Formats: sequence, structure tokens, C-alpha cells
Amino acid sequence: MAGCGSWVFFLTVCAASLFGASAEIKVTIPVGKFFTHELLREPFQNDFEPLAKLYAGRLYNDPIIFKCNKQNFPDLPEWLRFTQRHPYDNGFLYGTPTSPGKSTIEMYAINKRSYDTVRHLLIIEVVAEKMLPYQAEVFIKLREIEKVLPSTVQDELKQDLQKLWGTQTLEIINITNALDRGGRVPLPLAGHFEGVYVKVGSKKYFSDCLRRVLTPQHQKQCKAEAKVKVPGECTFCSNPSNCITWCKTELFDLTKLKPQPPAPTMGSGILEAGDDFNPLESPPSRDYFPDYIVTVIVPLIIAIVLCLLLAYIMFGRREGVSKRNARTNQIQLYHHYTIHENTDELRSMAGSRGVPPPLSTLPMFNSRTGERASPVQSDSIPLIMAQQDPYSDTLPRK
Repeated sequence: MAGCGSWVFFLTVCAASLFGASAEIKVTIPVGKFFTHELLREPFQNDFEPLAKLYAGRLYNDPIIFKCNKQNFPDLPEWLRFTQRHPYDNGFLYGTPTSPGKSTIEMYAINKRSYDTVRHLLIIEVVAEKMLPYQAEVFIKLREIEKVLPSTVQDELKQDLQKLWGTQTLEIINITNALDRGGRVPLPLAGHFEGVYVKVGSKKYFSDCLRRVLTPQHQKQCKAEAKVKVPGECTFCSNPSNCITWCKTELFDLTKLKPQPPAPTMGSGILEAGDDFNPLESPPSRDYFPDYIVTVIVPLIIAIVLCLLLAYIMFGRREGVSKRNARTNQIQLYHHYTIHENTDELRSMAGSRGVPPPLSTLPMFNSRTGERASPVQSDSIPLIMAQQDPYSDTLPRK
């Protein structure tokens, strides 16, 4: 029996390591109260390597990435957010519910060394509760969201704000990253932080230090971007990283808010008997003639004016160009005619001299002997005959 029990334990551990253990965590929170759940890496690391830890004695510190979503949905509920800065850091689910209800959150842990996956379930039950009437939101410049979400840091901030408010009945309502409120990503240098907004509430009215932000003098200094002078009795931050920015402090008095009007009731859609149905009157007649003039007549007039201008340019100014061209042609013809007349006159004068023409102008003239020969009695062989019979003798014969 002992051997059978060990085998059952061994099979259970193998199944948990292969398929991933699915643990359930149930929490109940009221509406309007800040909720934080830290996803610790150690429990998930134990689920990844149970056999190696039990039998081989190995302890791993693997990089783990968390993925969270609402069950059967691709993302988280509207009021819930998740953050994890580095695979070697823990993850945080945080937010403030605004309405009662139940949500089942699936938390997946992915081992970046072995790529194993483990799933845990977080069941959040939100119950109705009355909102705190007096609320204040402060901005802490030298903080980041991952450094504020741990419970120890929240208690430290709560104690400082309790001293500032002057009451112990103070609750944290919400913590928001400044990047989610339009802030800019800081430079990766020492001393540069993203900043967080912390919203707290109480049943007690605001203290004198908090009411200073409502004075016109304080608002004038913040508008001029001048350094706000805070009295010594209003400085309660034990840690310099928890000091607030006074110009970004806002107060909310929910007792002065007007109640929202009740939602309209939906009727059956059927008129009661005896009521007459008055149909809507037809819309008044409208004169479309001005629109017709603007859209049709005016473009038509512009088109006609452009056509007339183009016709004047193409045809009206062409007559002067034609006259100039005709005058130029007449001058050219006159010069040509004058050249012909002068040529005829020179020829007639040369013929009346009775001098024989120069020998160089006669056909077949020999420049060395001064003799002329008839082209018919030439001893040269025509070029065409030499081309027809390439083997014939082309030398002159006696």
C-alpha cells in the first residue's frame, strides 16, 4: 500500500507539472476601495519544477512573464489594470471597482527558460458600499507605479496623508500611473520618475492645509508657475519620495454634487385609447432659385467670358500677324526678283563681248597640253565593262 501511495503521488506531481496546476483565489472588495493583488514569482516557480526540487534538489530562478485576462474575454475588466516591469519582477493587478459584480481573472505565468505555462484563477467579488463623501487626489512626482503598489509602501503613504488630513479614518481610493493620465515617458536617467496620482477619501471634511489649494492666491501662484510656499505645519512626508506636488492637488466634495436624474422609463409603445395622433407638419417650402444662380448661372457666365477671351486671342489678334507676315513675304519676293534681273543682265553683257569662252569650261579639256579630245575616241575602258568582266585586261591598248 505504501508503494501504491508513492506511485499515486508521483503521478499527481507529473500531471501537475505537465498540464499546469490551476489554483483558485477568492477575494471580496467593496465598491470604491482600491484593490491590489501581487503575483509572486515563487509560487509559480514551484509549479514549474516540482520534480527537480523534490528529487534532484535543484532550485531555479527563471524569468517569468505574466498574462492576465478576464475568463472567456481577451482583456481585463474596465476598472482593473496589470503591470510588470521586468520578467524577474513580480506582477500587480490593481484598480478600483465602480459597480458591484463578480469577475473571474485568469492569470497565466510563462517560464521564459522552459516555456512552460501555469494558470491560476482569481475570483473577485465586488459588493456595494457607499462612497466616501470627501476625496482628494495628490500627485507624487518621485514615485513609479510598481514601487507604490506593495502594501508596505501604501501604508507609508497612507500614514503621511493621514497626518496631512488630520484624521485616521482615511482610505486609499485609487492609484494611477501618470503615463495613463497623459504624462510623458521620463529619460532613462537617475532621478527621473514617471510619477503617480494617489486618490484618498474620508468621511471627515478637508483640513486647513488641504483647503489652501482652493484659495485664489494659491491658484494664482500655480498659474504663474511660481514656487508654491507651503507652511511648515503642512509638510508631513517622512520620506522625500512621498512629498506631493501642491499645484496638482485637487479636492472633490461629493456632497455638493447634484444627483443624477432618474433614467427614463420605457413604455409599451402603444398609445392609450382616446389620444389623437398628431402627425408632424411638412417642412416649410424653400426657394432654391438663389442656389440655382450660385451653382449654375455664375459658372456658366464665367465659362462664356473665358470662351470669348480665348476667341479674341486666337482670331482677333491673328489679322495683325498676317499683315506683318504678308509684308515680310513681299519684301523677300522683291529681293528675289531683283537678283534674277541682275543675273540676266550680267549674262547678256557677257554674251555681247564676242570673246570665246575659256578652255577650262570646255568638255574633256587637258590642262597640261591644252588639247581637247572627243569622248567617243577615248582609249579608256568604261567602268561598267570592267565591272561586268573582272578577268579582262583594263590597261589601255594601242
